Amino acid sequence: MPSERAADAPRWAPSVIGVLEILGAVGVILPALIHVAPGLVPVAATGLALVMAGAVALHLRRREYPALAPSGILLVLAVVVAWGRFGPYGF
Repeated sequence: MPSERAADAPRWAPSVIGVLEILGAVGVILPALIHVAPGLVPVAATGLALVMAGAVALHLRRREYPALAPSGILLVLAVVVAWGRFGPYGF
């Protein structure tokens, strides 16, 4: 049963968003950790940044200001990783 905050979203949306967040986190960490396809790290970070940007927009629209901090921090971290890996001096 979805939470009351997710009541106005489609029934499948919270589950899909959760799966996307988990896949994004795994995609940012795992390729670099096991040195297999490290080029996927910035792609996963970009996707995770898009999901987090949507979360920030949703929390702003609903005026859920306390929930902005975790989403905003994850957004900034994902953007830094994507920029750092796509940039001319990728780490």
